[in-house]
Amino acid sequence: MALDTVGEICQSVEAILQLLLSELEQATSASGQNCQDVAERLFHEVMRICSESKRIQSSGEVESWATTLAKHRLQQCLHYYKLGSRRGRVELHSILSAVVYRYITPPQTQSSYQARVTLIEDFLQGFYMEALNAFRRENQLAPTYQPRTLLELAEYMAFTERYGKRRIPLPGHRNQQLIILRAQTFSQQQPAETPVDMERAAEGVSGETDTPWNAASMQQVREQMVAQEPEPPEDTLRHTVIAELMAYLKERDQEDCADYFVLRLQDLPANEIEVILGLTARQRDYLQQRFKYHLIRFALSHRWELVHQWLEADLERNLGLTPQQWQTFQAQLEPLQQRLLELKRKKVPDATIGQTLGCSISQVQKQWFKLLEQAWEIRNYLVSGGSASSDE
Repeated sequence: MALDTVGEICQSVEAILQLLLSELEQATSASGQNCQDVAERLFHEVMRICSESKRIQSSGEVESWATTLAKHRLQQCLHYYKLGSRRGRVELHSILSAVVYRYITPPQTQSSYQARVTLIEDFLQGFYMEALNAFRRENQLAPTYQPRTLLELAEYMAFTERYGKRRIPLPGHRNQQLIILRAQTFSQQQPAETPVDMERAAEGVSGETDTPWNAASMQQVREQMVAQEPEPPEDTLRHTVIAELMAYLKERDQEDCADYFVLRLQDLPANEIEVILGLTARQRDYLQQRFKYHLIRFALSHRWELVHQWLEADLERNLGLTPQQWQTFQAQLEPLQQRLLELKRKKVPDATIGQTLGCSISQVQKQWFKLLEQAWEIRNYLVSGGSASSDE
């Protein structure tokens, strides 16, 4: 090969790297070093593909292919960057779910649409980790590498989409997308019936905050939100609760709690939530505790009627208590609380209740909050392994 030809190729290669770097610097607010790292990884991926592809090597247009591939990867990365961490993750999840939907079949005992969706969720969580490991390996990164910036997360999501769509050669001159092969294997490995262990609404409890509400009650709310059974078309109560809780959080400038809630509804593990939201484990734990606080306020105060109706634990059903639990509950009430319960069952407005009981509306609401909390505790002693007749 002539020296001038070698020089032209080197110049073209350098131009591709500079193109990637300059576009990232102009289109993002990432640091210069961050843009440099991502540009180099995209560049090396393109060069590796061009060197390994027999079709590209024999085309006589290696430089053209390299430029096209580089621009495609750049556009993908910037697309996810512009979407942001939450919307980008939803977009990726939707794309991959659509690809594997027909290839993941639930067992006959769980043949509903919701069962299929749940299996897809389970499958994709494992696939995301496989893609992250492949990303580390192909870019010669440390086994502990995690995307920390929005640009790095966008790079990882774009890589995951491409990784899933890679064509894998099969016998008989056939090929198939990698994610479809993984989905078929996953589906074949499912047992006849797969029990799903739903996590608590705020990812569990620990330490001194392990109260009956924080444990069993939180789990009950969680299980209702991600219920396996298909909903009747006319039943929009679950969606109303979710929408109201989202509005409640946003009205109180708790956007990060709303983002956390969206991710928890998708059953994402803690480490993936940390990556998507760009949090440390400690920051995610703090956010989790703050979300739990607002969830409790929403469920027992702000929209208690809606939540209790949804959980089939409204006043018409004795707050979801069994006859024995209802007796235990009433026996624990003070005279003022008994009168409050009686007026609430008659649907008397809080202002009128306050006048009747000789207290302010705020005091009425606080007493009702305590009363509902007592009912939650009694109702869920059985769930948490306790007894409704506890001395507490």
